[in-house]
Amino acid sequence: MGSKYLLFCVWIWLPLVSHSISVASHSTKRPGNVIEGNVFINGTTSIGRIDDDFVCATLDWWPPEKCDYGTCSWGRASLLNLDLNNIKLLNAIKAFSPLKIRLGGTLQDKIIYERANGQQCGPFVTNNSEFLGFSQACLPMSRWDELNVFFKKAGAVFVFGLNDLSGKTIDSQGSAVGAWNSSNAESLLRYTVNKGYIVHGWELGNELSGNGVGARVSAAQYASDINSLQNVVQNVYAGFKVKPQVIAPGGFFDANWFTEFIKKTPKSLQVVSHHIYNLGAGVDDHLIDKILDPSSLDSTSQTFGSLQSILKNSGSPAVAWVGEAGGAYNSGHNLVTNAFVFSFWYLDQLGMASSFDTKTYCRQSLIGGNYGLLNTSTFLPNPDYYSALLWHRLMGNNVLSTRFSGTNKIRAYAHCSKKMKGITLLLINLDGNTTVQVRVSTENARTRFATTHRAGSNKGGNGTRKEYHLTPKDGDLHSQTMLLNGKILTVDSSGVFPPLEPVSVRQSDPITVAPFSIVFAQIPYIKLSACN
Repeated sequence: MGSKYLLFCVWIWLPLVSHSISVASHSTKRPGNVIEGNVFINGTTSIGRIDDDFVCATLDWWPPEKCDYGTCSWGRASLLNLDLNNIKLLNAIKAFSPLKIRLGGTLQDKIIYERANGQQCGPFVTNNSEFLGFSQACLPMSRWDELNVFFKKAGAVFVFGLNDLSGKTIDSQGSAVGAWNSSNAESLLRYTVNKGYIVHGWELGNELSGNGVGARVSAAQYASDINSLQNVVQNVYAGFKVKPQVIAPGGFFDANWFTEFIKKTPKSLQVVSHHIYNLGAGVDDHLIDKILDPSSLDSTSQTFGSLQSILKNSGSPAVAWVGEAGGAYNSGHNLVTNAFVFSFWYLDQLGMASSFDTKTYCRQSLIGGNYGLLNTSTFLPNPDYYSALLWHRLMGNNVLSTRFSGTNKIRAYAHCSKKMKGITLLLINLDGNTTVQVRVSTENARTRFATTHRAGSNKGGNGTRKEYHLTPKDGDLHSQTMLLNGKILTVDSSGVFPPLEPVSVRQSDPITVAPFSIVFAQIPYIKLSACN
C-alpha cells in the first residue's frame, strides 16, 4: 500500500554474530559477509488464518518390510505395531497440547476393518504381484481401541483415512472403476461412536486424484464417493451437535481434477487435502542444493495459489489442508530430511502454506521413514520436531503480509503472536557465509515507541522481545542435534523434553540472523490492526 496509510515505522536491527559453518560443499571458513536487509510487514489486515492446531503430523501404515533404494527405514512405526507405551512418544505429542495427527498413507486403500464376525485379521505381507507390493491387511478393533486410548491420553486431535478402493476394481490402465462400498467403513464409524471415541475428521482415499499413485479415481466418481461418506457421517453421528469433518482427496494437486471435484461436492466436503513432495526422490544426492535454492522453495507457491483460487471461485465452504508433506518421496533421505537442514524447507513450507490461507499442514511423518519428527528407533526428536513445536507455540492464527529486501537468501514470514501481544517474525538464512542485519518496518502499527532504533543505541524504547535462534551442532547441516540459543536440546533419561527458553533482548539492542540459522523473534511492542 501507499505511504499515506503508514502510521508508524519501527526499525529493528539484527546484529552480527560470528558462526563457523562447515557442511559438505556448503561451508564457512571465514567470518563472512555482513549485509543489511529490510522486512516490511503490512499490519492493516491479515492475508490468511490458520487453525490453532495448524501443525500436524502423520502416522502411516508401512510395515518394517517397506524398503527404498535398499534401505528399510520404517521399523516398527506402523499404526499396527507402533509402541504406544513409549514415554518419549507420549511426551512428544503432549508437548503440543494438542498435536493434530493424520492417520493414513499409501496402504490405507488396502486396509479393511475388523467386524464382530470372527474374521481373520492379519498384517501386511510383502507380495510384489499385489497392488502396491503388499497384501491386504486388517485393523483389529483391539488395536483401534489402543490407538484411541493413547490419543486421548496424549491430548491429540486426529483424523483417520478410510479405504476408497473398497468395492472398486482397477483396470489395466490404472483406473479404479466402480462406486465406493461404504459398508466396512460404516461399521468402523458405528463402532467408534458406540465406544465414545472422538475423531476430528474422516478422510477418504490416498493419492488417487489426478494421475494417482498406483491407481486413480475420476473426479466425478470421487465426488460421488464423498457424497456417500457425508451421508454415512450424517447418519452415524445423527444427534451430535458437532460432527467430524469430511476430508478428501489426499492426493497430488491437479488443477482440472480438483476444480471438477470441488464443484461436485458443494455441501459434502469440509476440507480439501493435498500432498507435497516437491523436492523429488529421496535418493537424490542434490536435495540440500534444492533446499538452499530460493527458486526451488518458491515452486510450491503455484500449487498453494491455484488451490486457493479454485476454492474462492467455486464458492465452496471447504478449506485447504496439506494432508501429507515429506518433501522427498520414498521415505526421504537419511541425514537430510531428518537433519537440521530440513528445517529450512519445513519452516518455509509452514510459512508459505499459511500465507495462502492453508488451515492445517501435516508433516510426513511423526515417526517412521527418514523424514520423521522423531527418530524411528530411539523416539528422540529430530531437529524438525523442535522447529514444529516453536512454530506451534509462537505463530498465531492471523497471517501477515511480509516482504524482504536485501538478499533472496532470507525467507521471512510473520504472524500475530499466539496468546500474546504483538507479532512473531520467522527469519530463515539460507546463506552459509553471510550474516544479515535486518530492520523491520510495519504499516498500520501502534507501537509503544514511535521512534527509530539503531543497533546498540540506548535511545528510543525500553521494551523487550524474545528471541529463539536455531543452529546445528558444530555448524553441520547434516546434524540431527539442534541448538537453541547456543544450547543443545536434549531429552533426559526419564523422557522429559527440554524447555524451549528464549533470550530476552532490549528493544534498542541488536540481534542477528547468523549464517545457516533460523530465528523466531516474538515482538510484543509492535501492535497491528490485523492482530486486534
